[in-house]
Amino acid sequence: MGKEKNKIKFGLKNTHYAIITETEQEDGTIKSTYSTPKKWPGAVSLSLDPSGESNTFYADDTAYAVLSSNSGYEGDFESALVPEEVETEVMGQEEVDGVLVESSTDEQKYIALLFEFSGDKKARRHVLYRCSLTRHSVASQTKEDSTEPVTESVTITAAPRPDVNVINGKEKNLVKATTGSNTTDDVYKKWYTKVWEPTSAEQTEAAG
Repeated sequence: MGKEKNKIKFGLKNTHYAIITETEQEDGTIKSTYSTPKKWPGAVSLSLDPSGESNTFYADDTAYAVLSSNSGYEGDFESALVPEEVETEVMGQEEVDGVLVESSTDEQKYIALLFEFSGDKKARRHVLYRCSLTRHSVASQTKEDSTEPVTESVTITAAPRPDVNVINGKEKNLVKATTGSNTTDDVYKKWYTKVWEPTSAEQTEAAG
């Protein structure tokens, strides 16, 4: 990928989602596996704010340490429409005679959300590893002289996944990953074909 640096970011495109299956292992840990990413067309905007707490510990009459926790992100994802596949595969609705049926017992699934922003040099690619979605509002408007499209928005909560990865000798619960100036061409090109995760070999090498 070279050594070029992104200075700004703008534009949202190439939004994909991958459904998560979480399996409990014999030792009690959780292993997350991802389906092949699918396109979420019509992306308009994504606005996420960090979640977590920051507490200041005072000692010796001064702010001795600042303790922060990372609970992920929360915000809104706006698209032209929420795809029918998302309604059924992720939100848990049933399709009957070609009609989507929503019920009080629908079981929603967690997803990984993949996307990119267009930068001045290259488009950085991101993955949020464990996201839950709210149901979108039902809204429309009457047609006037000038017609403006009505979009649909879902609230996204991106939380740390339960899997434990060892990176640089430290246990980590992954929240997000982003390509950078040292990302290999192979990883970059395959970003939307499979959810990227640090492999055991990469973790061992990093722990070095």
